[in-house]
Amino acid sequence: MTRTDACLNCAGTERELVLDLGSTPLANAFVRPEHETWPEPTWPLELLVCRTCGLVQLSESVPPEILFADYVYMTGASATMVAHFDEHASTHVHDLRLGPTDLVMEIASNDGTLLSAFARRGVRTLGIEPATNLVVAAKERGVDSVARFFGAQCARELRDEYGPAALICGNNVLAHVPDLAGVLEGCRIAVEPVGVVSIEVPYLVHLLERLEYDTIYHEHLSYFSVRALADAFGRQGLAIFDVQEHPVHGGSLRLLARPGREHAACVAERIASERARGLEDLATYHAFAQAVARNRDELRALLEGLRAKGRRIAAYGAPAKGNTLLNYCGIGTDLVEYTVDRNSLKVGTLTPGMHLPVKDVRVLAEDVPDHALILPWNIAPEIMKQEEDYTRKGGRFLLPIPTPRILT
Repeated sequence: MTRTDACLNCAGTERELVLDLGSTPLANAFVRPEHETWPEPTWPLELLVCRTCGLVQLSESVPPEILFADYVYMTGASATMVAHFDEHASTHVHDLRLGPTDLVMEIASNDGTLLSAFARRGVRTLGIEPATNLVVAAKERGVDSVARFFGAQCARELRDEYGPAALICGNNVLAHVPDLAGVLEGCRIAVEPVGVVSIEVPYLVHLLERLEYDTIYHEHLSYFSVRALADAFGRQGLAIFDVQEHPVHGGSLRLLARPGREHAACVAERIASERARGLEDLATYHAFAQAVARNRDELRALLEGLRAKGRRIAAYGAPAKGNTLLNYCGIGTDLVEYTVDRNSLKVGTLTPGMHLPVKDVRVLAEDVPDHALILPWNIAPEIMKQEEDYTRKGGRFLLPIPTPRILT
């Protein structure tokens, strides 16, 4: 773990601590049952805001080689994400008039879900993914992929081998990288002179206003406003020409850019809107921290009240965000017996820190605990539709964010 002394974007040193979630294990460091008694390392989970460029960021960073060499999150496991990426590919193919001679690259291409949607539309694709297990999964579905961390040098070498990209995508990855400058420079190199860069990131406005504090974990080094993104893109010679909002991941931005120096007028309008919503005011972040503490107390009170009445509680899902929630709120097997998940890589393990057993998703409708806490709340409608058998048998779902509540 490395403590960062300067802003990850502008290298400024005026950074203010605005939220402390305690010391937690890595959110995807699932534990084998036979290792349950082994020492489990934890690290500070602290949120800072840069007073110079506005980037919200963690105080500590974990080497990417530790986080992503063997990764357990798979995009294709979520029907919501599959549908989102299909829309993503369809929109870009139409708007950019992409054809068989055009190349689409994706940074952190995971199991190839997005690129396979481009390939179905007749476009050449190349994935760049550091997790070797996911590169294997992508190749099995026919998506050409290389096992590499992306940056300026990687972009030059891939451009020399494959030619310039008409489009390079990075979805929910920019927050993960300690070298923002290197990744954005690589994007520019990959598409020069006239290609397009498409970047999706969870939006800081939604994190603050919807109390999405569980999306804060060690893999996510940065939390982006348009102000911070405009600064970061501009430093690497990328001009933003469109800013869109999408509901995925609790509310995300999609930014489109080309090599250039001047951002479109929509960027200044977005920054003005953020300023009006208090994103440049420290009081906004301090109020957020107070609301986070209240949410923890209210969620524990709800679960403790149900347990006091003799109700059995399980959880649904084992996402990284869920492990921030469980550890910060101190929710262990005394309150929640187990969780279930569709990802076979997680089934049979224990969640980091709190050690909830992760069982196959079918267990929920077979066992029928009284309540199930939805940890991936951002796809709650998908989960509730899939688990109608559970609710028909009398089970009821709980949501933790933004207000702990029982769904009727």
